Amino acid sequence: MSDQRAAHDQIVDEVPRRSVLKGSAAAAVLAGTAVALPHVGVPRARAVPPTPVRRRRDVAVFGGGMAGLSAAHELIERGFSVTVYEPAYLGGKARSHDVPGTARGGRKALPGEHGFRFFPGCYQHTPDTMERIPLPGGGNVKDRHLVNVEAAIVAFADTGYAPTAAPASIMGAIDHAGALLTLENLRNAFMTGLQFVVDIPPHELAYFMTRELIIATSCTERRLGQWENQSWVEFVKAKGKSPAYQKYLAGALTRALVAAKSQTASARTIGQIGLALATSATGLVGQYDAGLVHGGVDRILNAPTNHAWIDPWVAYLRSRGVRFVMGDGVTGFSVSGGRITGARMSSGRTVETDWYVAAMPIDRLRPMLGPLVGADPALGGIRHLQDDWMVGIQYFLSRESDLPPGHIASLGTPWALTGLYQAKPWGVDFARTYGDGRVRDCLSIDISDWDKPGILYGKTAKQCSKQEIAREVWAQMSRAMNSGGRRILRNEDIVTWSLDPGITFSPRITNATPLMVNTAGSYKHRPTAHTAIGNFFVGGDHVRTNIDLATMEGANEAGRRVTNAIIAAADSPARPATVFPLWELPMLEPLKNNDRDRYRAGLPHFLDV
Repeated sequence: MSDQRAAHDQIVDEVPRRSVLKGSAAAAVLAGTAVALPHVGVPRARAVPPTPVRRRRDVAVFGGGMAGLSAAHELIERGFSVTVYEPAYLGGKARSHDVPGTARGGRKALPGEHGFRFFPGCYQHTPDTMERIPLPGGGNVKDRHLVNVEAAIVAFADTGYAPTAAPASIMGAIDHAGALLTLENLRNAFMTGLQFVVDIPPHELAYFMTRELIIATSCTERRLGQWENQSWVEFVKAKGKSPAYQKYLAGALTRALVAAKSQTASARTIGQIGLALATSATGLVGQYDAGLVHGGVDRILNAPTNHAWIDPWVAYLRSRGVRFVMGDGVTGFSVSGGRITGARMSSGRTVETDWYVAAMPIDRLRPMLGPLVGADPALGGIRHLQDDWMVGIQYFLSRESDLPPGHIASLGTPWALTGLYQAKPWGVDFARTYGDGRVRDCLSIDISDWDKPGILYGKTAKQCSKQEIAREVWAQMSRAMNSGGRRILRNEDIVTWSLDPGITFSPRITNATPLMVNTAGSYKHRPTAHTAIGNFFVGGDHVRTNIDLATMEGANEAGRRVTNAIIAAADSPARPATVFPLWELPMLEPLKNNDRDRYRAGLPHFLDV
């Protein structure tokens, strides 16, 4: 039996009957092959001796971001008593916020956010959680607020290219045929295609596709043993290729999709998530809510994240009995006899409970590692993990976009910009709903590279003032979006703008919410949800997961793994929380089996020439 099939069988055993991926286990096997990473399991029930005297049910979750809320959700539904301690804001990097002082005339404040939300078709844990959050008036978050993005706009930083809109599905092509089949868009697509073929020779395009095919047909052992230890730029062998190959295929695509630097990102992580995105787009794997006909490859929320998701989620958790203690964060853990005996809080008090969950980012956890590493040396690997910045800025505009609704990938921009106009996909009249009546659209832009010089000031984002960042981002996006001859972005349309308040500038620029990045070789340093400390667990997007990417999906999966580890440690009869694998096309399985034999024999992949 292959390791993929074994992983599938284990996961199906753990899935509650109502959640078996929309079908029986047999149908799942026919529809796709499950791929789950090794070393990310949790102890089975009764793997530790039962606790004497009383059943220990009290859980303290330190951190109210995606991992903490997910753990609280799964635990409270399984009869545990949960208290979440959060020093700042619930929702973590997923939250949105009101722009202060912008509400007028009974309207809501302008919607600001850490960055626009993106829910690819290969996400499973997050939509599953949304489906279990009820809303007033009926329905749930997934059904009422998670919507398909029906198009995509691709722009380039270099001259000779023009921004081009493309459908994300057949239905998207039908629904937006008027905007997609304009003479301007057809001309731009033709011009960009010709320029791309000139800049990147066909044999290099074929070579790039072969490298992704190598990932698709590599066994799990090779992915972890070989590709994990190479950077993406090394794996696609960018050195010696055309400048456009290096800039766009090796670099810009990676930045646009996963906000990772191709020079340092793990080839396994980048290749595997690219494969998951492509697999979900085919519609051939029934476990993914996506396909070429109806879309779902790219999804967003149809309202500000807190309004659509986080606030209803917190309300549901409160109704189930979760306690939230705001404005108080953990500063350290006391360890004795291989167990946590207390958590020291910023308020000066000490929290004593049965189970302790550190659901905080690595930059917050690192300063507390001293006594923890003494009890579990494996946690020392967290010190080797790296983080990076990806933060959003919103431009509130007096003119609604006439582009088809879709994400904007501004490839090759120095700061690796991606964006989304929000009025159309939200289906909202901005002027009636938000601000003072002057704003008719919002262009939300994510800044993914804070370390390259810009085009206005020659400075990196980290060297700029708040106002310089706003001007620089607009200039870079305008140069890419206006390269087709039409002024899509116009300076005079800007009513106001809002940069994520997590970025502060005194005495120097700092980011309160950095994002862990999967650098080459970092997998061995990442913790599992369970630790050698019997009552201590780790949640967050840095935990080993099947999605294996620092995202809200990874954090959600980590929260479920925390739950399963606590169930096992508590000797609880509760059913484990569902942990989904990634799914890949079953016709690739024979090639993976062949590669497994070659890898064990010390031979290269048969396409790796």
